[in-house]
Amino acid sequence: MRVVIAEDSVLLREGLVRLLETSGIDVVAAVGDADALVAAAEAHLPDLVLADVRMPPTHTDEGLRAALQLRKQRPRMAVLVLSQFVEERYAVELLTGETGGLGYLLKDRVADVADFLDALHRVAAGGTALDPEVVSQLLVRRRSDPLDALTRRETDVLALMAEGRSNSAIATALMVSDSSVAKHIASIFTKLDIPPADNDHRRVLAVLRFLKV
Repeated sequence: MRVVIAEDSVLLREGLVRLLETSGIDVVAAVGDADALVAAAEAHLPDLVLADVRMPPTHTDEGLRAALQLRKQRPRMAVLVLSQFVEERYAVELLTGETGGLGYLLKDRVADVADFLDALHRVAAGGTALDPEVVSQLLVRRRSDPLDALTRRETDVLALMAEGRSNSAIATALMVSDSSVAKHIASIFTKLDIPPADNDHRRVLAVLRFLKV
């Protein structure tokens, strides 16, 4: 995997470079501002861009804007953004539209190396990775008809789906069987009126029901 890192904190940037390279990931560029991120991504065409939301000069949303620009120009470029705090509107904006190969994590998650690397690989492979805190806040805010029809367990399953978890990972987290998870997901699709499809598009649609504005 080839990665471009964009983080204005030199300490964190170098730490990410070392972590990824130690894990066998090729860091082709590590930069400190949004303009340099766009330039590096266009020059190297990485498998994944790992970017901070807030970057110079205003430290508001330059990193996110750069990520959105890259996704618009190259929809298949995987992007994982990091944020110091849960910034709900940024998460929603990033996830509006095509959601494959996208992730939004809190920086604290980097400390859990195994989970962080799993999220990195999942996003690079075209999946999604959403921080549990982000999912929790979005789910609470967006609980309205038809989401009110979901049971508590179905809501738990939907939240883990939104994090990008597979059926087996959801089963492990909830300490239930894989078949039980499959039944809950089928019920979610029915209650949200999402028709059958031949791919994972139904999962994305279910998640977007409470993630989108």
